Amino acid sequence: MAIRTRLTDFFNIAHPVILAPMTPAAGGALASAVADAGGLGLLGGGYADRAWYEEETRKISTPRVGCGFITWAVEQDVELFDRALTELPTAMMMSFSDPARLGKRVKQAKVPLICQVHTLEHARRAIDVGADVLIAQGTEAGGHGLTARSTMPFVPAVVDLVSKIAPSVLVVAAGGIADGRGLAASLMLGADGVLMGTRFWATQESLIHPAAKQKVVAASGDETIRTTVYDIVREKAWPECYTGRLLKNGFIEKWHGRETELKTMHREERAKVEAAWVSGDYDTANVTVGEAVGLINDLPSAGEIVARTIREASERLGMFAAAERLAS
Repeated sequence: MAIRTRLTDFFNIAHPVILAPMTPAAGGALASAVADAGGLGLLGGGYADRAWYEEETRKISTPRVGCGFITWAVEQDVELFDRALTELPTAMMMSFSDPARLGKRVKQAKVPLICQVHTLEHARRAIDVGADVLIAQGTEAGGHGLTARSTMPFVPAVVDLVSKIAPSVLVVAAGGIADGRGLAASLMLGADGVLMGTRFWATQESLIHPAAKQKVVAASGDETIRTTVYDIVREKAWPECYTGRLLKNGFIEKWHGRETELKTMHREERAKVEAAWVSGDYDTANVTVGEAVGLINDLPSAGEIVARTIREASERLGMFAAAERLAS
């Protein structure tokens, strides 16, 4: 069973499903598992941590894996960025700041360029830089993003823009998508595929503590919040426009709304967060997931998620095709 789109043709993959390059969840094993299942696996380069990158690239078991970085972070280590272009040339995804500077290096290396966008202005800029694929991310997504647009209206708006000014550019939907229903809906909106993060975050191969995965299985989408408290405590220099969507917990309840005070105490609180991450205390450590968390009730392999998503989407799309045939 397969669903063929422009995305599958472009990357020569079986299924129009991309793994979000989440740090630290999307390590070498998870990226390889998604690729082996017929999707596009992206290693989570994140903040350009060299030690983590080297450890996880050693776990990659297939050449069909790309990489993704937080753009403003990897601009501080262009050597690592160039290394990733050489070692993982399947695709390079860039997110959260102007892709122009590093985008030139991607195009020169002849590596497919994927740009995450949150507004139509972002989309236009990415097209100007030479993006092959736009990830149209709605605010429902886990992790960092803008509060500007929701997935359902944003994806077709990007599709319409692309059709007018750059019809060869692919559009992938992201934000709140965790199953075949989300894939089917995205295709109906005109997208060429989907990027999923939260659903793959809760898989066997994900580099996440088992205690955090269990919290995800038990949670609902009502329990997420957009906040900056973990960026403050970890001293991450995120542009002010970006917040992160996470699962509510005791740490967030304590500090959300008290960010100014937290800035004066961040070193003391950071030690608590880092210790909690190691010990599995996720009432203190962060659980970075989106609204789709409420659609997750198990912890299967990544390969099963890909197969299940395609099966569910095919069934949904087939239902209406069959109804149309009967009506005619």
